Amino acid sequence: MRINLGVLGLGKSGIAAANLAVRLGYNVFASDNSKEKEIKNLNKKVITEIGVHSNKILNSDIIIKSPGIHPNTLILKKARKQKIPVLSELSFSLKNSKYKKIIAITGTNGKTTTTDIISKIIKAAYKDSIVSGNIGFPLTDKALKTTKNTFITMELSSYQLEDTPDFSPDISVLLNITPDHLEHHKTMRAYIKAKENIFINQKTGDFTIINYDDKICRKISAKVKNSKVIFFSKSKTLKNGVFYDNGRIVIDIDRKRNVIKPKINIVGMHNVENILAATAATYALGVKPAFIEKIGSKYKGVEHRIEFVKTLNGVDYYNDSKSTNVDSTRVALKSFDKNILIIMGGRDKGAPYTPLKELVKQRVKSIFLIGEASDKIKKDLKGDSVFIDSGNIENAVRQIFKTAVKGDVVLLSPACASFDQFRDFEERGKAFKQIVNGV
Repeated sequence: MRINLGVLGLGKSGIAAANLAVRLGYNVFASDNSKEKEIKNLNKKVITEIGVHSNKILNSDIIIKSPGIHPNTLILKKARKQKIPVLSELSFSLKNSKYKKIIAITGTNGKTTTTDIISKIIKAAYKDSIVSGNIGFPLTDKALKTTKNTFITMELSSYQLEDTPDFSPDISVLLNITPDHLEHHKTMRAYIKAKENIFINQKTGDFTIINYDDKICRKISAKVKNSKVIFFSKSKTLKNGVFYDNGRIVIDIDRKRNVIKPKINIVGMHNVENILAATAATYALGVKPAFIEKIGSKYKGVEHRIEFVKTLNGVDYYNDSKSTNVDSTRVALKSFDKNILIIMGGRDKGAPYTPLKELVKQRVKSIFLIGEASDKIKKDLKGDSVFIDSGNIENAVRQIFKTAVKGDVVLLSPACASFDQFRDFEERGKAFKQIVNGV
């Protein structure tokens, strides 16, 4: 008898989970409550309902929940009451994958860059390597193509980790924790607890890579039970860890000391942290330091992360559309000394913008406001900069082009989600680049 499987949410991961379930022989029903949802690449055997989560999904033997759908959604409460097992897309993909090692990365900021660096080092060292999660594609897309020799590098959000309390990677990486997604998690405690799922179930012989410089990360490292903790730091000499020392990366672990000098091609000290984390993770996997140095020196960065776009009339334009929260914009501002013309705004995520006040006062000439959060940004940063109400990115770029002078830096770093005007941060970043290149 074929099993009935329900998929709740038809975003990228939901579609991938539904397609995998069809290939595995399940009867698949998928539900998405968005009234204007355009479904692409979904197997025709999947029965769908759009615009509502009806009780039809309660006829399922198993439900796969997409990240971002709140655990207390009414239909999930009903499912739990009927004792229908609810799995995350991550759990479902891992149950149907083969692998040698899983390397999982989380944090408020820097996840994609760190995941990308790690995956490139592993790919060069071990060949059979895939990258999945928030970066690239859901693991369910490639689950049936994995083998017992596959290394899986995963970027995981708090949503995914919240849904997967039994997750246990071979190597976990915790980069930083600052307020984010509070509109979903409601409290910082709940947000932190979700992040802790990346290491809480690890076993003896596993490794947990943690940012020593981040106070919250350092504090919750005490909860690591069985795995070996490796700290990394950009500012402190560690007796047992990986740290930055005047252009050098020192690997000092288990009384073995190695020093490498990778050429760092990406802007900002936050990217030094990302490279330190990648060094610690791949060294724990057994990659030789000289090889880490070689691949790290070739690394050029990730699209939409303080990505250089173009110089126009002596003005440099940078695309940092991935900065969807206040702390990531803070990091971006710290990457440039002065004369910043910043484009901010989008859909507010519940955190105040006031932590940016001092950096804005020191380094920003003008703030060009776009999207729904414009009024709140203006209120929180009042008195520290000149505001221009642009409405959208195209207007902002054209206003900037008329006023910017040689030596200025134009930075799209919204500190907000993109969903008020764009499908996602990638579409927002590509629109910005297209406009800049068309000026």
